[in-house]
Amino acid sequence: MLEPRFASLRVDPQKNKPLHKQLCDRIKQAIASGSLPPGTQLPSSRSLASQLFISRATVELAYGILASEGLVIRRGAAGTRVGSCPVGQTPRQSPQLPRPLLPGLASEAAQAPRLFQMGLPALDAFPRKLWSRLAASHARSLSFSKMVYQGASGYPPLRQAIANRLTISRGISCSETQVFITAGFLGALTLIGRTLLGAGDKMWVEDPGFPPARHALELAGVDLVPVPVDGDGIDVSAGIALAPAARLALVTPAAQFPLGIALSADRWSQLVSWATTAKAWIVNDDYDGDFSHSDRSVLKHHDRAERALHVGSFSNLLFPGLRLGYLVAPISLIGEFESASALWPTQQSLLDQMVVSDFITQGHLGRHLARMRRLYSERKLALVEALKNVLGDSIHVAETGSTHLVLHLPADTDDVALADRARALGLAINALSPMGLRTRTGPGLLLGFTNVPADIAQEATQRLKRALFTSGVRRPPHGHASPSNRIAAPIASHPT
Repeated sequence: MLEPRFASLRVDPQKNKPLHKQLCDRIKQAIASGSLPPGTQLPSSRSLASQLFISRATVELAYGILASEGLVIRRGAAGTRVGSCPVGQTPRQSPQLPRPLLPGLASEAAQAPRLFQMGLPALDAFPRKLWSRLAASHARSLSFSKMVYQGASGYPPLRQAIANRLTISRGISCSETQVFITAGFLGALTLIGRTLLGAGDKMWVEDPGFPPARHALELAGVDLVPVPVDGDGIDVSAGIALAPAARLALVTPAAQFPLGIALSADRWSQLVSWATTAKAWIVNDDYDGDFSHSDRSVLKHHDRAERALHVGSFSNLLFPGLRLGYLVAPISLIGEFESASALWPTQQSLLDQMVVSDFITQGHLGRHLARMRRLYSERKLALVEALKNVLGDSIHVAETGSTHLVLHLPADTDDVALADRARALGLAINALSPMGLRTRTGPGLLLGFTNVPADIAQEATQRLKRALFTSGVRRPPHGHASPSNRIAAPIASHPT
């Protein structure tokens, strides 16, 4: 029997108007009249179909249309509820996004690597011939079964290879069915947002943090809550004070971006405790996890309550042109992510997935990773030494647990203007201060070292010095920086 408050939703099969459109109109009228106020839980599609004597597909179609208009919010197993945007009003507009989203990821697209560029592995050391041979082998043996639609969750052998690798390298015990292949990190984040979040839901993000992740979540209508980061990682107590009922928290346990801090075991325990109590979810972004020297015990002791999702990418490990990543979901969410993956496919080329699968299972990835760790250690050491020799004590060089360095500048320095100046001179450098929302990081510059060979570190640092410092300036009063070490004033326009 139809509940009294839903009696107005009855449809008439005798009318010429399609049933799903009738149902849409009935729900809109009920929302506008106030009989279905914001937050009202609507019946499941199966239940409503049974009560109205119509097909479940008709209700699903109506709910889908209403959700696209922002009138209802769908949360998978959590059901469908009336949204906060009244009929006749325009839903909240997507925020105006900056251009580029993050120099070094956006403005360098389809260009050769530039000095100090972040987000790139050592492309000069990548085994391209081996990769080409694996790709050619799969291309030659392409069968009919590989040419039809594939499973929405990804190539099964790759999913199994990732599950095996995570068990060994991260201590995360998971099965193939929990692994979902995505279009890189942002593809995984988009899939999570569409599956677990609705417009207006609150979500913790680290402050400072990764700007593209914030922008992607803002586009989905998520209400971001910047939570400060200290020496132990995200401040869970501050997050609880700001938004105790947040639906999700995004953290980088191995090497926080941009500070490179590792999440402590105590903070991880606090996070799991909060998520369990609040019925929230934790997204572990494994940024630079393969190159961090931090204690991996945080990830090895996965939460028993299964409130965490693990996200990884092959961009920093192989090459970002793949745009290949993965998501490991808790067992309780497998069904929801399978449905979401089928509706919003985010995975990449099957050929690329097959090549990566071979690259892992044949042992090439393990050998490549070992080489990269040695190479990055050499390049980092060479660049740090060069920076100290060329720049002296005027700038503090902070070594992070990640694949970039942070140059901390004097407090009155405009790091954005300096980064713009350096970029105009061909150096792919990012300013630190824009990475914070409410947290004041102080001025600084972010320098990637993976694509700076040790034998050119001195030359690269000299170019950096020319971009950052002025010359021919009158000697300052005693006790101040010498003319050769004075930070250049922000420029009004880029030099040509």
